[in-house]
Amino acid sequence: MTTETGEISIVCNHCDRDIPAPNIDLHRVHCARNLEKCKICGDMVPKKHAEEHFANTHAPVPCSMCKETIAREAFDNHKGELCPKRIVTCEFCEFPLPAVDLAEHQEVCGNRTELCYQCNSYVRLREIYSHQTKCPGSVLNNVESSRRIPRAAEGDGNGRRRRDGNGVSNKRLFFTIAITGIAVLIGSLFFQRKPEGS
Repeated sequence: MTTETGEISIVCNHCDRDIPAPNIDLHRVHCARNLEKCKICGDMVPKKHAEEHFANTHAPVPCSMCKETIAREAFDNHKGELCPKRIVTCEFCEFPLPAVDLAEHQEVCGNRTELCYQCNSYVRLREIYSHQTKCPGSVLNNVESSRRIPRAAEGDGNGRRRRDGNGVSNKRLFFTIAITGIAVLIGSLFFQRKPEGS
């Protein structure tokens, strides 16, 4: 073989690199004495650093959370997706807990109920998403039902209109806005006071 500069090169039988022909004898002695091929990755590593190379590159790694020893190549996957002690959050309450406890926690947490303000019924948290699509008080269902039911039939039978299902949530929203406004007003008055000493 020839190199880029036009010199003849020979492949070293120890490291499989192209070496210029005038340097091959010196290289072979140096290469055989100082370098060894890693049995796992095939990289040429100085003999005095072979153990360090294995420990830093190929040795199994202990997981600090579950204390299991994992192959280095699979460690990131283990830490992010497989470790039973990794911290995950509950889809219902967003509480962080170890993955091994998640199923038991969600079994209890998903059975809690919340009031649906659109139909005034209590719905289990695990069923809240499917309930929102089927809720008789939801906007989508109201549009469909208003097409089927004549306007006169929407009353309570005594000529009065039925109470809007969002009345409770509108009151709660107004109350929250009022409390927030009061808090901002008190906070701005508190921070505008100047110290009496200046």
